[in-house]
Amino acid sequence: MAKKEKDKFSKLGKRSAENQRSKPEGEMSIEQAVSALKKFKGPKFDQTVEVCMHLDIDAKQADQLVRGSVALPKGIGKSKRVIAFCDSAVAKEAIEAGAVEAGGEELVSKIDGGWFDFDVAIAAPDMMRVVSRLGKVLGPKGLMPSPKAGTVTPKVAQAVKEYAAGKVEFRNDSGGNVHAAIGKMSFSEPDLVENLNHFVETIEKARPSGVRGRYVKKITISGTMTPGVRVAYAGE
Repeated sequence: MAKKEKDKFSKLGKRSAENQRSKPEGEMSIEQAVSALKKFKGPKFDQTVEVCMHLDIDAKQADQLVRGSVALPKGIGKSKRVIAFCDSAVAKEAIEAGAVEAGGEELVSKIDGGWFDFDVAIAAPDMMRVVSRLGKVLGPKGLMPSPKAGTVTPKVAQAVKEYAAGKVEFRNDSGGNVHAAIGKMSFSEPDLVENLNHFVETIEKARPSGVRGRYVKKITISGTMTPGVRVAYAGE
């Protein structure tokens, strides 16, 4: 059996094969999992560390969707390009907070014309009547402002600052999985552990009221080009 596994891994690249052979079996504590992840051989670039949480939810039911946003305590090592839909009185504050563009009708027209050089869109509540015209354009790209994600808010400048610094948005996919970046491989182990703990706690708090029994079925962390490492979960 061991020989067959070795032959299987030998078909991979040298680094991938070594990582697969050293991949820990079974689940580990968060601290152990982060330590194991950082021991994998990696490429020259600084890999993003991601977490995938498999939840026992029915993704087809609207009342069981898990969606929101969170500012991780140690950041994620990446800034985002943020725009803000707001009136002229707030636009200056938004720009000072880090927005690449801010405005109302003129910004809507610019995007309607094909401009998409941004990662996150923030909107003041009173601007949604204008932004709604972009639903068919922004919706499929996952860029439509949403109250649940915290991107529709009266505190526009604050939201811009948080998202520009790397605030993480999350939402479950059709399989009940929630994926998110929790930092970079260059982060220290304590910083990654703190971010991961914070994210797991955030997902726990986002538990839909209709979910009964075990909520989190599985947690896995990985780098951009590493195998996944299973994390033990003691909650319900």
